[in-house]
Amino acid sequence: MDIFKPIQLFADIVTFQMLHILPHSYWGDTINFFIYDTIKIGLLLVIINYFMAFTRFYFPMEKVRDLLLKRRWFGIDYVFAALLGVITPFCSCSSIPLFIGFVGAGIPLGVTFAFLISSPLVNESSLYLFPALFGMKVTILYNILGICIAILGGLLIQKLGMEKYIKPELLKFKSRKQVEQENGGESLPIKDLLIYFWNDGMNITKSIFPYVLLGVGMGALIHGFVPASFIVKYLSHKSWWTIPLATLLGAPLYANSVGVIPIMEVLVQKGVPLGTALSFMTAIVTISIPESMILKKVMKWQLLAAFFGITLIGIMIMGYVFNWIL
Repeated sequence: MDIFKPIQLFADIVTFQMLHILPHSYWGDTINFFIYDTIKIGLLLVIINYFMAFTRFYFPMEKVRDLLLKRRWFGIDYVFAALLGVITPFCSCSSIPLFIGFVGAGIPLGVTFAFLISSPLVNESSLYLFPALFGMKVTILYNILGICIAILGGLLIQKLGMEKYIKPELLKFKSRKQVEQENGGESLPIKDLLIYFWNDGMNITKSIFPYVLLGVGMGALIHGFVPASFIVKYLSHKSWWTIPLATLLGAPLYANSVGVIPIMEVLVQKGVPLGTALSFMTAIVTISIPESMILKKVMKWQLLAAFFGITLIGIMIMGYVFNWIL
């Protein structure tokens, strides 16, 4: 079941019926993509930030943070974060609101990055579409490698100690005790609490949303105007340099896994090696120009560069492994 289907139906009505733009045209795909992703990511921002405001208020996040830091030695927290990414139906930009919520709640940075990598990289699409298109062997290997990349990427980010590169406004929140102290030591009425949660969540949402519009706009233009034939021309060579090229070509683009897997199938049918096609697809769904523009609002360039560098290297390794084994 696609929980975002009503949003897609609305985008279709606005684009093709109200604006009278032809389906499958350059501008049709661009406008439709922009409407759909803007509404989807905007709703996710509001809902998740509201939920995280509620969680920060009631849940003992300091204890959770301390527990995860103590258990980091085992890596169990990274495994859980990566697996959470597998079951969330988010693309690279849609997973950012939950990432922000995790950071603001005090969850270790490396754990949140394990989620941020795995959420678009390994998801429900790779579980139910891959077996039919590429077989069970490819499906199992892809998911194992994807989860490993997410875990190792998160561990490396944590090892580098890059918490100082998160924008400080994301880490500022009031605990229940502080809010009640400001209220004369008394608990807030339910009505006032709901207003407080809303305002707390909206403060982050309003600071991020302009970058969402800018990022999705860039992604929509790329999505609508970059033809698949352009990609096939340069990736059909069976040379070592095609995997880095595929990764770099895919990195600026933006799409979710459901939209890009059929394109990957076409690439394989046209003679592009499976590992090369996977590198291209994985780069599209995991990193993108829109994602970088939104993340730049919540982290400094040093952390953004480390995240992109680690993820790109992991994607290339995955491509080489598939071309070597299969």
